[in-house]
Amino acid sequence: MGTPIYLDNHATTALDPRVLDAMMPYLTTRFGNASSRHHAFGWEAEKAVEEARRKIAGLIGAAPNEIIFTSGATESDNLALKGVAEMYSGRGDHLITAATEHRAILDTCRKLEKRGCRVTYLPVDREGLIDLDQLRAAITGQTILVSIMYANNEIGVVQPVAEIGRICRERGVLFHSDAVQAVGKLPVNVESDSIDLLSLSGHKIYGPKGVGALYVRRRNPRVQLAAQMDGGGHERGMRSGTLNVPGIVGLGEACDICRRDMAEESQRLARLRDRLRNWVETEVDEVYVNGSWQHRLPNNLNMSFAYVDSESLLMGMNDVALSTGSACTSATLEPSHVLKALGIGDDLAHGAVRFGLGRFNTEEEIDYVARRVVEVVRKLREISPLYELAKHRPA
Repeated sequence: MGTPIYLDNHATTALDPRVLDAMMPYLTTRFGNASSRHHAFGWEAEKAVEEARRKIAGLIGAAPNEIIFTSGATESDNLALKGVAEMYSGRGDHLITAATEHRAILDTCRKLEKRGCRVTYLPVDREGLIDLDQLRAAITGQTILVSIMYANNEIGVVQPVAEIGRICRERGVLFHSDAVQAVGKLPVNVESDSIDLLSLSGHKIYGPKGVGALYVRRRNPRVQLAAQMDGGGHERGMRSGTLNVPGIVGLGEACDICRRDMAEESQRLARLRDRLRNWVETEVDEVYVNGSWQHRLPNNLNMSFAYVDSESLLMGMNDVALSTGSACTSATLEPSHVLKALGIGDDLAHGAVRFGLGRFNTEEEIDYVARRVVEVVRKLREISPLYELAKHRPA
């Protein structure tokens, strides 16, 4: 076993060698532009793109012509929210989302508010789940879109997506889900979940960075989007720009691997995650799991260590790649907006660590990480006056 050990798979994943093998020809000899329809190089590239589109659609239960390629999930989120807000502005100006969404959603909503839209930010309970009755009550005659992430990128909590989809369908409101963390780990199906728009990204499922997709429903109902990028009318006019053929091929292959291996892989990761949790909780007191344990991604463990600062814990474990929260906000010292939305106090929020297990982690690595966590937490508490006071406080 080598170090450092990588346990930050919610931030990004390693490129699967099988994905790289699929991409290599399109990085070298098969370099054609998929929009060049007058020669063999372009035909070859276009064929590869359409095959990838079919593989991606197959993973989420969509039709190939419902897949729009983007540069990643952030662009997909922006296109979904801004595209719907502009296209359906004559029908309404109200959107609904959750307080625990990724910044790609929250920042886009705030931008739309500046343009005159109204946004309702649903709270979550201590488990990290929205209240379906609150969602029903929030929908008005002016509501055009509900955007709720499938699984949270920090605490791994899985929302009741199928129920949300049914509510939206009953009320005639479009439903978008940022499913970046769920696709490839859970059996996502846009039909049974009644999802109208769905965002996904390559680098979260062992594919390349810089490529993603947006599922856009074509029937029952047909969803229309106002393009946010002009110049050539690519991707059915929804997203202009020369297609990233190698990246798209890689995304397609990554999705196909997930489709084949997801069930077995998820079971293995859940076993390793549970092993890590049980080891740490047996050896260390005052450790708290953040978010619902029942409704959770199989590869996620978010724990708060009382009387320990997570930044100090990570510095003491420089042979293990971990995170205190979303990689998109890791530069700030503010407590996670996700943990604050759960009602977790600043002390425990500052002591939270996210363990993101992945395809290439082994049992030996998990045992090593568990030992290191226990070791470093004990050392930090030895020099913590607050922990010393708490330990000797009368019962």
